[in-house]
Amino acid sequence: MDLPLSNFRRMEVEEFDTSKLLAHASQQAEERGYKNFPIVDVDSHHYETEAIDEILEYMDDPVLQQLARSARQASAKGNGVVSPGGVGYQDMGGRVMRYSTRGMEKTPAGTHRDISLARRWMDAIGINIAVMFPTPMLQLGLHPQVEVEVALARAYNRWLCERVLAHEPRIRSMLYLPFNDAEASYKTVQEFGGKPGVVGFMVTSARYRPVHHNSYMKTYALMEEMNLPLAFHAGYNWNDHTVGMMNRFIAVHALGFVFYNMVHMANWITNGLPERFPKLKLLWIESGLAWIPFMMQRFDNEYMMRSSEAPALKKLPSDYMRDMFFSSQPMEMTDMGALETTFRMIKAETQLLYSSDYPHWDFDLPSTIYDLPFLSEQAKHNILGGNAIRMFNLTLPA
Repeated sequence: MDLPLSNFRRMEVEEFDTSKLLAHASQQAEERGYKNFPIVDVDSHHYETEAIDEILEYMDDPVLQQLARSARQASAKGNGVVSPGGVGYQDMGGRVMRYSTRGMEKTPAGTHRDISLARRWMDAIGINIAVMFPTPMLQLGLHPQVEVEVALARAYNRWLCERVLAHEPRIRSMLYLPFNDAEASYKTVQEFGGKPGVVGFMVTSARYRPVHHNSYMKTYALMEEMNLPLAFHAGYNWNDHTVGMMNRFIAVHALGFVFYNMVHMANWITNGLPERFPKLKLLWIESGLAWIPFMMQRFDNEYMMRSSEAPALKKLPSDYMRDMFFSSQPMEMTDMGALETTFRMIKAETQLLYSSDYPHWDFDLPSTIYDLPFLSEQAKHNILGGNAIRMFNLTLPA
């Protein structure tokens, strides 16, 4: 949790700093000895719209660039450029102060602001490597103009590679795939797959594209050949007709961040893609864990009665799911017995990857994993870093 508001007022007088905000996290890191083993955070975020003017410099189409700049000027936070359908209350009416105080923090000249801010929270929490994702762009798959998604995605990927990843080996990224355009997705993997700091590619899940469509097969094949994982990063869309029946953000957040990943996983498995691309590593991000046992049981049961409708499968759907990777956040912890069962069902010791989701309101510290009473010390180390090192083939910086 954030520090009390009175603490923030004192910090305003001095100077706001992320390391002060995360003082309790630093104490945890010291007490638990995180410096003795590697910790990899597979899902953290920055607010790319804070650098939107830099990003737009990388946009090739001058007309789209001008439209984006105009939208940027018309929107106080710049979200009009990239965030259709992003209605929500992530800051809980201003009670989560990290959102409103970001602009107060000063960073040194000569180092990109995103790098400076990332180093501060990583050092405070005890993170060795962070895989960083955008935030407003998680809604970009809902943009009504496909060409806008393609142009902005390429500009963002170029900017991220040149301005951030090339200058800080502790920051990595699974780059944004403009999934509404299959050919552009393929070209993205071709262009950026070998760039320093790129450890895979990410599809924003809040969109309406069938992942099993034949037009994506060559992209999956190329990623498998390059040994680059594919991630589906969850998101919500309050404008979805089904989700739109809910009148509270708590309900939208609880179900919206699970719904699209469930749909994509159902299509991925029932259409036999695990058999077609057996070496392509899949990672499901920011959906929590409680939905996975449900899907395992539900789809195994259906498959046993209607296996003729999934003829490409050679084993139960749950067996394919146990070969996939899952990020931990936000981990449901209200029933420790259920959580332990979930860890067993997903083979967490080898398939679960720690993620903080920092700096979002519901982020998880490494202690969320480290303090679990049913995990061995080796399992804790695997989940907090070892599994990610293996999946991404990471070499830790000195």
